[in-house]
Amino acid sequence: MKQKTAAVIGAGIAGIAVAIRLAHKGYQVQVFEANAYPGGKLSEFELDGYRFDAGPSLFTLPDQVEELFRLCGQNPAEYFQYIKLPVICEYFYEDGTRLTAHADPAAFAEEIARKTTEKKETVLSFLRDSHQKYDLTANLFLHRSLHKPSTWLNTDAFRGYLNIRKLDVFRSMNEANQSRFRDPKVVQLFNRYATYNGSDPYQSPATLNIIPHLEYNIGAFFPKNGMYGITTSLVSLAESLGVQFHYNIPVREILGNGKKVGGIKLDPNAAAKLGVDGELPFEVVFSNMDVVNTYRRLLPWHRQPDFLLNQPKSSSALIFYWGILKEFPQLDLHNIFFSGDYRKEFDHLFNQKTLTDDPTVYLNITSKYKPGDAPPGCENWFVMINAPNNSGQDWDRMINQARQNIISKLSRLLGTPIAPLIACEAILDPRTIESRTSSSQGALYGNASNNRYAAFLRHSNKSSRLKGLYFVGGSVHPGGGIPLSLLSAKIATGMLD
Repeated sequence: MKQKTAAVIGAGIAGIAVAIRLAHKGYQVQVFEANAYPGGKLSEFELDGYRFDAGPSLFTLPDQVEELFRLCGQNPAEYFQYIKLPVICEYFYEDGTRLTAHADPAAFAEEIARKTTEKKETVLSFLRDSHQKYDLTANLFLHRSLHKPSTWLNTDAFRGYLNIRKLDVFRSMNEANQSRFRDPKVVQLFNRYATYNGSDPYQSPATLNIIPHLEYNIGAFFPKNGMYGITTSLVSLAESLGVQFHYNIPVREILGNGKKVGGIKLDPNAAAKLGVDGELPFEVVFSNMDVVNTYRRLLPWHRQPDFLLNQPKSSSALIFYWGILKEFPQLDLHNIFFSGDYRKEFDHLFNQKTLTDDPTVYLNITSKYKPGDAPPGCENWFVMINAPNNSGQDWDRMINQARQNIISKLSRLLGTPIAPLIACEAILDPRTIESRTSSSQGALYGNASNNRYAAFLRHSNKSSRLKGLYFVGGSVHPGGGIPLSLLSAKIATGMLD
């Protein structure tokens, strides 16, 4: 019996996952990646003896990674190891307050009660509600296609209908958090979780308060080989199943007759590298490229779903990768230095499309758990601020000013001049994110979730007009981030049946 063939465009984490699932279903799978490496945003690089995870730095829901190994009859521990973090994050405020977010919810609530005006039970009640919201929505919104009638006619759906008020869809995240917490520091801490999908807590629905559940009730984790270890372990699994990865091979076009895909067309130079004709036939094609660029670049001949493609995009990021000539014992793997005016920061991001002069700074230091990532006595700093998506701003000017503001803020709150400690530097900005990962406008999560209908305004994982065409990754359902990208692969391959 002839083996079915599948092409996967893009070796991002969703592309790798979908290749594994396709191979497990018996497909002959080839993955075409424009870059020289797999992983997309989930990549790494080295600079002057320092190793950096280039993109996502938070690891939650490890069972989504492990599921791929178990699906293929493999022991996940033989490919991929990780630990559960005892401390999720260290929070620093401008008035000198410092909160340690212990992984244990009771210890975390006790820390907040001791250092703010908030009560311990209020925090624990919030986390219980977060858990309940997740239980009501996960099976409905995260594990199923929203574009199939069966999704809305099952026990999980009716349970959601009966509990619609508990989902808090009619208030913003900030409104809900202000009504629950009296201390502005705690409101700000939990408002931060809107940024986990590139959104604005003053606009996005309070349903997003499900996100803290992932960290405090399930856990935050660290892969022993760094975040890039997720990529390398899954690539190894895929290759063991016979998946072929082609790097430095960009796809020029998805072929079809208007009703069904026929394969892909390669760039002439790429085709010459592989020693093949420019047009390669495939029975199914899965695109891990941003859905906007999939249509605009690869399907120019096909009808464009402009309404979905033109939805407002999520925020992006500005990242400084610094080799630091000192160790800071007060810092952990994840650290947040809050802005003094959070509302102003998000107004700049989403309304003015620029950067505030006092941004919230996220600092990730993998050498805390993986000492080989920095020379002895040093640390590898991944320093990130939220940034607007690329709309043609004067990025060079904005980057220079942001660098000064970040150094000033960190020096002040850590009580140590930071600039003299920077031994080496690399920078990633929205323009570079856009060019390296084909993310429309450099948005990290596709569409923003700044309205209550956002979940329904993401493109389906399957084309309704072109048979055999599927979409995976952070720009389509169910959303951005590692766990949701992995789930997009599960949903899409499930639609093959």
